[in-house]
Amino acid sequence: MDEDPMFADVSVFNRTVTTAEQIPYVINTAIREAYRQSGVAVVVLPEDLTAKEIDYEPSKTPKTVKNDFTQQIDPKVVSETVELIKNAQHPLIYAGRGLLGARDTLTKFSEQFNIPVINTVPATGVISTDHPNAIGTFGRLGTKSAFEALQQTDLILFLASEFPFAQFWPKDVKIIQVNNNPFDIGKTVDVDYSVISDAKAYLEAVIATGETRSDDNGWLAANQTNKKNWDAWLDELADDDSDGLNPESVTKKVAELSGPNDTFAVDTGNVSEWGVRGVPVNQNQRFAISGLFATMGFGVPGGLAGALSVPEGQAWSLSGDGGFSMVSQDIITEARYGLPVINVVFSNDRFGFIWYEQMETKQHFYGVDLTDADWAKVGEGLGAIGFTAKSIKDLDDIFAKIKDLQAAGNKKPIVIDAKIKQDDPVATAFMPLDAELYGQDTVDAYAKQYHIDPAKQPSLGQLLKEQGNIE
Repeated sequence: MDEDPMFADVSVFNRTVTTAEQIPYVINTAIREAYRQSGVAVVVLPEDLTAKEIDYEPSKTPKTVKNDFTQQIDPKVVSETVELIKNAQHPLIYAGRGLLGARDTLTKFSEQFNIPVINTVPATGVISTDHPNAIGTFGRLGTKSAFEALQQTDLILFLASEFPFAQFWPKDVKIIQVNNNPFDIGKTVDVDYSVISDAKAYLEAVIATGETRSDDNGWLAANQTNKKNWDAWLDELADDDSDGLNPESVTKKVAELSGPNDTFAVDTGNVSEWGVRGVPVNQNQRFAISGLFATMGFGVPGGLAGALSVPEGQAWSLSGDGGFSMVSQDIITEARYGLPVINVVFSNDRFGFIWYEQMETKQHFYGVDLTDADWAKVGEGLGAIGFTAKSIKDLDDIFAKIKDLQAAGNKKPIVIDAKIKQDDPVATAFMPLDAELYGQDTVDAYAKQYHIDPAKQPSLGQLLKEQGNIE
């Protein structure tokens, strides 16, 4: 078969060698392209060529893959963008993966200029998830606080991202885009001011000016309150199992047991929403998700990779029962190599993400129901330790046992089958809770559908009005 087309759409480099002499050069080029483009490189080696002997001399070129140059930022760019930021009433930071590793810089900038921070989902952890200026993510995997901040902002500082859903931002907002790749400037949304620069270097240059922006109008404070209210609502869900187990109860226990160096691999589907909203990335944790291709089945192999990559931390995988059923056999590999990954399965007998799409578009439901299975027993059969949770008490007992197991040096993978309710996660891509923007009838219908008390979750517009920020 022709393997090349299989990888054409999902790799940054894709070649099949045709002579044995090519192999060292092609593999070297593949490695270079993987680093240069931060993606997967594929080399197909025909079996007869791999068995052939060739004359080979290792390359004498130093193995350098890191850019160690210092970038100089144009002072004119810095002064002009600082003025735009200072003159904005409701500025907002939208940070992408290019700022991973620059948490301290982004945090200092946010604090110095009193600006709330939204991050893309793959950039979770670019600012500590428990920092008061961090207000979450935008879109279906997002938060109320992030959605509403975008509806009220007048300036977005778009940093180190090519966020494809920027096209859904409000159209009357000024945008400063900072990106080190000119191709990404204005690719997904028109911008008012472009800065071709490494985002960290740009922020450092702005910080160095010593300028600031006061929060006299209460913009940052209102966003912080809005995020606190949202977190409080998630906590209420986590503490309530009166009519079945909420997924928030599960992620809360994960957060309680997790440590500073843990890795979280989050599968595609509704579990993405629960993972993004619930796991802590506030120290040295790593967060991984299938951001570009939304590939189901990412969670378990991602957790396995986390265990191998960061052995000093606890590796977690979070999967729905749909995704887990596709790759559960990888538990054998975890067991074989003594990788004590904690694999959490959110079981609700449904492809929930697709079910929601079919419901929203008024389709006939097709192919979205799953047959119930005992995933704890499946895990045991594959060499893992299995647990089943149907209540908060079950979770308390299970996580206490897991804590003891891991402290005692357990080397077996663990599978937790969490039998959760079928309720759809609250839809955050559009959250009409501001009566002045959407009308009271729309607010009432949305609040009823998702069991939200508007008195406990006042809109950002209402919070700003209470501070005299808007008429």
